Amino acid sequence: MTSTGTTALRSAYHLARAGLFRYAGGDPEKVHELTIKVLSKLPGGGRGRMADPVTVAGIRFPNRVGLAAGMDKDGIAAHAWAHFGFGFAELGTVSAKAQPGNPRPRVFRAVASQGIVNRMGFNNHGATQLAEVLGRRGVARGNQALGIPLGVSIGKSKVTPLAEATDDYLFSLRLLAPYADYIAVNVSSPNTPGLRSLQEARELARLLGALTGEAAELSERPVPIFVKLAPDLVGDDLTETLAAVAHSGVSGVIATNTTLERDGLAPADARLAQEEGGLSGRPLTAKALAFVEHLATTVDLPVMGVGGIMSPADGARMFDAGAQLLQLYTGFIYEGPALIRGIQELESTR
Repeated sequence: MTSTGTTALRSAYHLARAGLFRYAGGDPEKVHELTIKVLSKLPGGGRGRMADPVTVAGIRFPNRVGLAAGMDKDGIAAHAWAHFGFGFAELGTVSAKAQPGNPRPRVFRAVASQGIVNRMGFNNHGATQLAEVLGRRGVARGNQALGIPLGVSIGKSKVTPLAEATDDYLFSLRLLAPYADYIAVNVSSPNTPGLRSLQEARELARLLGALTGEAAELSERPVPIFVKLAPDLVGDDLTETLAAVAHSGVSGVIATNTTLERDGLAPADARLAQEEGGLSGRPLTAKALAFVEHLATTVDLPVMGVGGIMSPADGARMFDAGAQLLQLYTGFIYEGPALIRGIQELESTR
């Protein structure tokens, strides 16, 4: 049951969202940039809301609802996410080399469908700068200096050939492992050419083996590594990939990334079917849920469920499917902090 306070919070956010969605002529990326800039000015000192705490991969999470990668790529607002009630936040995706990403426009709201199409392309200031940002804030693995555990998502630089992808990921891992409570390996974004080929079983086994081996060399207590998979993996390809994951030494799986399919778009958003990029939000709900359920019954590893969580009921279904942790992105954009609280309140009654 949703509390009166949560209902009021949701209503207030919807009023603010209406104004934000009209800002800068409705340009979603400009709204995002403004939001991160404002949040960067917030004072630190927030703590994650204690609700249904859990330990996963040796990390103590104050609650099971986190922020997905993509919202705060460069850690500019890293200290702000605890204020919203998140139990953890994943920064990035960051690449070894700074890069501008794909040409604009590259983000499109599918409002009638409660979705987003994006082809950002890992726009970020690079792993070196993120390490400097976190270092200046006194962040170190396990110290929760920003009030909650922090994950860092790493991806391949666009200019790096696929044959050199492992070295690219290793560069970022070495820089960021001292600051991250866990590292997420993004091989599933559809917006960097060829990246998803790294999900092929042989390539993935090679990459994850190198990363887990390096993590063990860097510390007596290796940073946990999670791998993020695409919801479009199916059939034998999925079976082989999951077998590679199961034997890779990673600590868990994040499921899922955005989809290249366009099922579930409302007629009012049909034009967006022609836009390149990944689709997130409500059109992904059923697909992500089925993927998590299959994953949880196939691989004996913790699962972070992400994709299409737009209501507390969606969150509950993700937990029932086998996810131990949740991550929000598009749902947070459309529903705000009331969604975090609503999921936590529903869980407390079950």
